[in-house]
This record gives sequence, structure tokens and C-alpha cells, in this order.
Amino acid sequence: MTQQLPQTPSPDTEAGDGTTTGATTGATAGTTAGTEPALTGVRNFRDVGGLPAADGRRVRPGKLFRSGHLAHTTDQDAAFLATLDLHTIFDFRNSDDIKMEGPDVDLPGVRNVNMPLSDPAHGADFWHTVRDGDLAALRETLGDGKGAARMATAYRQLILDRTAQHSRMLELLAEEPAVPALLHCAAGKDRAGTSMAIILLALGVDRAAIEADYLESNAAHRRYKIRRGDGATGSAIDPEVMQLLSPLFEARLEYLTAAFDTIDERWGSVDRYLSEGLGCTEERRARLRELLLTDG
Repeated sequence: MTQQLPQTPSPDTEAGDGTTTGATTGATAGTTAGTEPALTGVRNFRDVGGLPAADGRRVRPGKLFRSGHLAHTTDQDAAFLATLDLHTIFDFRNSDDIKMEGPDVDLPGVRNVNMPLSDPAHGADFWHTVRDGDLAALRETLGDGKGAARMATAYRQLILDRTAQHSRMLELLAEEPAVPALLHCAAGKDRAGTSMAIILLALGVDRAAIEADYLESNAAHRRYKIRRGDGATGSAIDPEVMQLLSPLFEARLEYLTAAFDTIDERWGSVDRYLSEGLGCTEERRARLRELLLTDG
């Protein structure tokens, strides 16, 4: 999972290639694709509204948002976030992430729920190598597919080891008033991505639609900005180092597939995972659909 690595707040240059990646794509200034805001200090933000769900319904726009952390939120970003009428922010970062990146900005009237989905002691040596290791150390740690394999394992562990947290997440979302809600971790792709996928499964969203939303984290203006321990970022990082690091900072379908496969292997179906693994009753699922789906 993307954690314990410094992030630069500037959105202007894509990590690894030094190219400019302005977030406007033919929309009015400050937005992309008509409605998506061009936030300065918040990466990977989006509304998942519009995804097709059960019974011909869709995820209701303006109810579920996802992003990277909010520690670098600018005043302009905060002003935009205030317009969303958020009731709950789920922060899936652990204490080391928060120490490194900073706490979320305070938004008036919003309940902040810190729900760590990783142990700061787990993999500390690994993340030290990612931050500060030389090329030989990175080759040993991440080369020959080791980086991608580690990420797939992390996604499996999020499903198997974090049932209590994901159960509580669904419980809180079904409460009144919990939504609109925003989910984030550090980069907004692994812990937040898996958690959002679980919510979408509970809403009856098709896996293909969940996968398509997950892969949106690879868009240039959403990518996590890598800054190594020596301060190097973007094109200043050795190309081979960037290639070795890339499995950690990309949203790859094989990672989310590992999470889905784990659900199928352990519980046999999504319904059993939700009911037996997460204790999400039919009544709670109906309540979530009432809150988060269109009327059809």
C-alpha cells in the first residue's frame, strides 16, 4: 500500500516524467470534464456518483467521494470541499502516515473518523528502503515482480484482516446523517480504493464498473507525487528507480482482482462476505441503497 513516503503537494508535474499535467480538460477554469474540481493540494479526488448499480439504479451523485489525504489542502480546496456538505470523512491512514504527511485540514461540521487499515510497524524496513534505499537495495526488494506481488498480497490482507474496520465503516455510513462522505488514505488508491469497492459491492455495483473507477487513479492529474528521502521528485529520480517503484504507486487491475478473488475464495460470494464477514444485514444494505442510490 502507498504509505510512509513523503508526498509533494504541487500538482503541476507528473512524477517520473517531468511533464506538465494541468487538470483542466476543456472545462471551465477550476474544473475538469465539466464538474471535477482542479484541486491544488488534494490528489485523486472524485465523486463516484453515476456508477450503475442494482435494479437499474445508479450511485447518487454528491454522496460518495474519494481522494488522497487532506493534509495539504489549500484554502481554495477547503472552500470547495465545504460546498459538498460533507458529514463524514474516513481517514484510513495510520499514525506514521499522519506524522509524515500531517493531519487532515479541519472542515467545520464534519465528523472525522480515523480508521487505520495498516499497522505502522508492519513493513517499516520495506518503506525505509523505498524512501532511502539505493538502486541495488531497490532491485533486491522490488525487482523481478516482487513489488507487484507485495501489492497483491496487501490487497488480500485488506480483505482478510480488516473485516472489523470495514464492518464499522458500513455501519457508520448507514447512520443518519453520515453522508455525504469522503474516503481517503494517503494516495487514495489502495486502502481507500478497496474500501470504496466494498461499499460499491454492497450497493450492487457491477465489478467491471468498480474496476473502471479504481483505474481512474492512474490519470495523470490524480497520481501520487513521489518524493524520496533525499528530496528527489519527478524527473530528478533515476528512471530505473521510478520503474522499480511504479508497482507501488500505480492502480493495477491485478491488485483489485486479488481482493475480489480473496472474497470468492474465503466466503464463496459477495453476499456471504457482506453478511458473514462484515455482519452487514439485509436491512443495512437496504438502508445503504436508500441513502446512496438513485430512485431508478
